Amino acid sequence: METSTPPPLTPGTLYLVATPIGNLEDITLRALRVLRECDLVAAEDTRHTGQLLQHFNIRKPMVSYFRFNEARRSAEITDRLRAGATVALVTDAGTPGISDPGSRVVAEVIAAGLRVEPIPGACALVAGLTASGLPTDEFHFAGFLPVKSGQRARRLAELLALPGTLCVYESPYRVTRLLQEIANACPERRVVACRELTKKFEEWLRGTAAAVAADLERRPRKGEFVVLVAPASELPEPTDLPEAG
Repeated sequence: METSTPPPLTPGTLYLVATPIGNLEDITLRALRVLRECDLVAAEDTRHTGQLLQHFNIRKPMVSYFRFNEARRSAEITDRLRAGATVALVTDAGTPGISDPGSRVVAEVIAAGLRVEPIPGACALVAGLTASGLPTDEFHFAGFLPVKSGQRARRLAELLALPGTLCVYESPYRVTRLLQEIANACPERRVVACRELTKKFEEWLRGTAAAVAADLERRPRKGEFVVLVAPASELPEPTDLPEAG
């Protein structure tokens, strides 16, 4: 374990800084140091990140990057890095690039021959998977499923056929629909749905997809969900019936 004083940030480096997914204590000491020492913070939403920085008494210039300006911002961030600046890339919650903007910025910075350094921390996928009780030796993360019915049905069928635990994100407006779709496709599999991770009202629902969907009907559906589906290999093998004699 490193115990010496950490070195200063490396000029021309893009730092991928994980931020809290709910509880402000999710943030790491290293993340706070990078945010304090960097030259610029590139944020998915500068208002949201501004509140986070204010909470920790950090004042830094910020630029916004999101789905519709990521191409332009990638070029601007790359230019800043070439000039020797240090840039901290953050999303509204969790790890940049995981079902959030950021991956395009990273790809362009690497293509430019510049340095990218991850500052690990909170991630809803990892939090949900590790506490789900489902197998973790192999899993498949698919982010958000398509909204359109045909694309969604095809994608879900492909994912449910894969080995290992399936992990997806879903909005509170479509989570019941997702659970019903899983119940129709594989009614026997175990499902875990979790929401408000690391917050005061963190909640876990476990059972078949139909049971979890019924339970959700009686509860407020606030905040994005992590939905995990057990692999088909968990199901008991069918036993042969004895021959009639």
